[in-house]
Amino acid sequence: LLRGQELEELFGCYSGEDRVLSAEELQDFLRDQGEDSSLSQARAIICTYELNEKAKQQELMMLDGFMMYLLSAAGDILNQEHTKVHQDMSQPLSHYFISSSHNTYLIEDQIRGQSSIEGYIRALKRGCRCLEVDCWDGPNGEPMVYHGHTFTSKIPFREVVSTLGKYAFKTSDYPVILSLENHCSMEQQEVLAQQLKDILGEQLLTTTIDGHVPTQLPSPEELKHKILLKGKKIGRLEDTLDGPGDEAPDVSDNDNGAEAEEEKRRAKVSGPGWGPAGTTESLDTGGTQHGSALQKDKESLAQALSDCVIYCKNVPFRGFQEARSHSRPSEISSLSEAKARKLIRDEGNEFVRHNAWQLTRIYPSGMRTDSSNYSPQEMWNVGCQIVALNFQTAGTEMDLCDGLFSQTGCCGYVLKPPFMRDEETLFNPSDPSSREGPGPITLTIQVISGQQLPKVANSKEGAIIDPLVRVEIYGVPADQAHQETKYIENNGFNPRWDETLQFQLHVPELALIRFVVEDYDKTSRNDFVGQFTLAFANIKPGYRHIHLLSKDGTSIPPSSLFVHI
Repeated sequence: LLRGQELEELFGCYSGEDRVLSAEELQDFLRDQGEDSSLSQARAIICTYELNEKAKQQELMMLDGFMMYLLSAAGDILNQEHTKVHQDMSQPLSHYFISSSHNTYLIEDQIRGQSSIEGYIRALKRGCRCLEVDCWDGPNGEPMVYHGHTFTSKIPFREVVSTLGKYAFKTSDYPVILSLENHCSMEQQEVLAQQLKDILGEQLLTTTIDGHVPTQLPSPEELKHKILLKGKKIGRLEDTLDGPGDEAPDVSDNDNGAEAEEEKRRAKVSGPGWGPAGTTESLDTGGTQHGSALQKDKESLAQALSDCVIYCKNVPFRGFQEARSHSRPSEISSLSEAKARKLIRDEGNEFVRHNAWQLTRIYPSGMRTDSSNYSPQEMWNVGCQIVALNFQTAGTEMDLCDGLFSQTGCCGYVLKPPFMRDEETLFNPSDPSSREGPGPITLTIQVISGQQLPKVANSKEGAIIDPLVRVEIYGVPADQAHQETKYIENNGFNPRWDETLQFQLHVPELALIRFVVEDYDKTSRNDFVGQFTLAFANIKPGYRHIHLLSKDGTSIPPSSLFVHI
């Protein structure tokens, strides 16, 4: 079932007439693959993958053994060295892309969908490191989590925190940021703080790692197994460290996140009675005010909760110049996707510089009530670290997210390229020549064949797919591209394309490559069959198998593509 003519042809190229590979002939193949091609390595591969005992004893490899080798992890397009933590994890948090989820408690849409602990468990298992929680006053003094001014169901905050404590470090040892949107009364804010401390204990970060005010953010390494609270804070960090000082109070704006503002507007538009189950919600979510708002903060924010916020103090965004002169590394601004796009268009280089020293969080537009996603790529292109996506919604955007974070052991942190970690960088994604480094790279992909492609969901009995392969490049605007093969009629079992696609990459460090298989349909949209996405930096050259994933990112063995890179 697995034997393909294309593999026999490749095997024949190296084995010669006798149709068996000696260790020396396998060395030639390994050299062409860009692998370790020592004789000892060739012998080790024969010993591991050859199925025929006699051949193994004579250090020979037959076609079946060669096939097993190419189908194994060693023959995968994804560099297996990069599937463990292979990057430097000792740089400031602002130097990493961080896997981030939006309204993590929702597992459906944003208006009537169900809130569930399951949302947090799924996100954490997927390597997500920044989770979101919206808190509102609940009955019997118990704060509840749900999407305000909507009909989404509710879960107790206590349950969310317990789940976080249990699952936070199962997939990754690196820190989790809990983004708190707080709509509670003073009394219930005290409860929030108490529950965080009681349930999380040592896991909750309640002071700086060295007791000093930081000049830069700490690293993922220094914050291992810690949960950081992101939220509003009264005054400055030094006040938390040495108790209220005599210094002039910090003008801390009452910023509950621009998202709360957007919800408030939506609620006003919808009129009263748009609260959960038809109740009228208080619409004062603590919007952004200018001027000295410390007093207002003190009235609306419980000190105990404020003291839990150390490295991620919410502040409103008032421009890059303002941030440079008045803001700090331990502060963070949240921007809607539309606001971020405008800044990318108008001040791309400033945005990259800003993100070299301070965290920025991007969230989906309030119009996306169906929980659809925006493309995270344009946000990563300017170095935004916390690009929050609706993890419950499958599609290209989540494929890109999974593709970027499939490296470094799925730990949820990926180090940004050097030209995005320098506060004086000249890089602007709209001008690829602003990146220091060698010129464009040519990526050549020969799409050879497919193996055991799945049928399309809900297709008619006996229907056979007409598969085509599309390769899509996501990166800086100059690199965005896609090309596809012709379709093969009625063959999902072993389609053969033998087509070569070629791409120019100006900023390969930011490029993601997505391989998509579709079932061609001349009268309607093609149906999705499978896909695999990975960062260009993690691609291995040579003859490779691509093991396809389903729409929701789970594997569908034995479906694969065979390509030459």
